[in-house]
Amino acid sequence: MAPPKRRAQTPRRASVNRSSRGFGRFLLHFCLLGAIWGGLAVGLYVGYCALGLPDIHEVTQPPRRPSVTVEAADDTVFARYGDLVGDHVSLSDVPVYVPQAIIAIEDRRFYHHFGVDVWGVLRALTRNIVAGHTVQGGSTLTQQLAKNLFLSPERTMKRKVQEMLLALWLEHTYTKDQILTAYLNRVYLGSGAYGVDAAARTYFGKSAHDLTIREAAIIAGLLRAPSRFSPMHDPLQAFDRAKVVMQAMVEEGYITDAQRRVAIASLPTPTHKPGMGGDGRYFADWIYDQIGPLVEDTEQDMIVKTTLDLRLERAAERQVDTIIAKQGGAKNVSEVALVTLAPDGAVRALTGGRDYHLSQFNRATQAMRQPGSAFKPIVYLAAIEGGLKPEDVIVDEPVTLGNYSPSNYDGRYRGQVTAREALEESINTVAVRLFARVGADKVIETAHDLGISSPLERNAALALGASEVTPLELATVYASLAAGGRAVTPFAIEEIDNRTGQVLYRHNNVTPPQVVDAGAVATLTGMMEDVVHVGTGKAAALGSRPVAGKTGTTSDYRDAWFAGFTGDYTTVVWMGNDSNAPMKRVTGGTLPAELWRNYMAEAEAGLPEVALNTGGGVIDSVISGAGAVTDDVSKAFGDFINSVTH
Repeated sequence: MAPPKRRAQTPRRASVNRSSRGFGRFLLHFCLLGAIWGGLAVGLYVGYCALGLPDIHEVTQPPRRPSVTVEAADDTVFARYGDLVGDHVSLSDVPVYVPQAIIAIEDRRFYHHFGVDVWGVLRALTRNIVAGHTVQGGSTLTQQLAKNLFLSPERTMKRKVQEMLLALWLEHTYTKDQILTAYLNRVYLGSGAYGVDAAARTYFGKSAHDLTIREAAIIAGLLRAPSRFSPMHDPLQAFDRAKVVMQAMVEEGYITDAQRRVAIASLPTPTHKPGMGGDGRYFADWIYDQIGPLVEDTEQDMIVKTTLDLRLERAAERQVDTIIAKQGGAKNVSEVALVTLAPDGAVRALTGGRDYHLSQFNRATQAMRQPGSAFKPIVYLAAIEGGLKPEDVIVDEPVTLGNYSPSNYDGRYRGQVTAREALEESINTVAVRLFARVGADKVIETAHDLGISSPLERNAALALGASEVTPLELATVYASLAAGGRAVTPFAIEEIDNRTGQVLYRHNNVTPPQVVDAGAVATLTGMMEDVVHVGTGKAAALGSRPVAGKTGTTSDYRDAWFAGFTGDYTTVVWMGNDSNAPMKRVTGGTLPAELWRNYMAEAEAGLPEVALNTGGGVIDSVISGAGAVTDDVSKAFGDFINSVTH
């Protein structure tokens, strides 16, 4: 029996094929329709992004803030504010390896794409996907120029599309060399520098015409992260980045490997690594705020020539950093201020804190702190003008003025002591007795004459420095004493010029007026020398070099001072905490005096010893710019001395 015949399968297969072809046509139509609508949507979005695009013909006129360049006394630039734009350079003005370094590291296909590098975008996308994070960008130099000149820094799809559109427009309008020239002159390279010439002057003190291969590579390396790779911030990291740039230059055939090896043959010479104060930044901020009242037109680039001595400033910052690092934690001291004045009032060093990067509050000029016993020389000077002699005997015993009953720091009372001994040992009761006899008005008048402008309270606590002043004010007082009683006025700006050399302001040097009796100041200076020789300020002694000074400590060790002068400089040191928290038994004669000595030893290095103007006894009739001490005043004060010593 024959097997049954199978049914023919052809009709079913044909049906399936017809169904598949129908679905394929549907899918094709759907994709085409989607592509049309998608393209339309993209086109509409691109059109939307194109609305409001800036005019690229404004490429040569970007807005910027006027720059202020701050120079030290030796013409060294140590700070800059605003935006610095150097001389305009063309491709023929700079060594060929300057633009080559930028092209090699940022856009190797610059001369081959039309503004947007599709292959570069795909390559960057692939590397970023493999790395799992962004490791490479796909923007061309033209896109970067468009972004920097015309667009905000926000990272959005709209901004990216606008960047590409502007890049295409730039490439259509300008030649490659014109675009590259604009880029070289307008790109931001850190530290307020725009363009390669400004960067060359900022980082290397030279024109872009004179850059070496190594320096060109450092500048090109800044483009990825201007702050991170700044040679000012970290020379070694900047050099490491430059080596990457130079390797890219070799790969592109711009330089030979031999040239690369020569350029990296030695490590960069580290630039000065300032103390934590910031290499004069407290000083720079302080004088920057003074420019407005001195110059009418502040909307122009300016060069400010200052009195700052970078050698002293760096010594101050280094010594502050050292002493706080070694003893600050154990003694609960977190902040320091230091001010140095020359005899004419020129500010040679000013450190407003231990770390500018953590706190820009300038304790040297802004912190109002009680000076403690560092105020006593003012009281003694008023008393000496009234007839007090260093060897006059005064009783050290409990004293009460109204509700005020001060005690001595060590809790002891010595009985009869001389005025000289009382100042040497900073005896509180004697200072208050002298204050009571001279009167608050006379003491306040003397303080203001010597340079204190802050309000002073009219009470007996003023004798022990209870009214707050700034370290700069106290430095002014001691500088006026060092000047023999002439009113020294601190100043920090010598001259302000614009970029064409026109003088906008110049400090007027005038002889300071005599405001207190010169003979009385000479007598006080001799007593203050003894404070350093045998008294509370022994830790500040500089060997055989004449030094006059005074310690200061406030209640609960909240403030500690040493203020003093040599024949060359007046320096005031303050230590404490911004929170006003007590230190651990830090007095003016300990850490502040130690810091003062260490710093002044550096400041005075190589200078001849200069004798101070000191007196030695009775002031009978001294004629000076402030007048003469009369016999009546001397007799009245003598009667007072007799009353308190018996």
